[in-house]
Amino acid sequence: MDRTSIHDELDRVESDVVAGERQLAEQERLIVDLKREGQNSESAEKELERLRECQRLRDQDRQRLLSLLQP
Repeated sequence: MDRTSIHDELDRVESDVVAGERQLAEQERLIVDLKREGQNSESAEKELERLRECQRLRDQDRQRLLSLLQP
């Protein structure tokens, strides 16, 4: 993979990381709202864990790409 391709992929992953952070915040807000309303938040909490795992994978991908750009 050439440096231009790496940069392009890194840009895409960075965008995904930002979107993932937004999803995490929204899901955390949903859980707070559900709990405040006395509703069951179990499925929302499971979804939050799934989103966190996806975010960990995106972070790993970002680190991998950054390491490819190191001299």
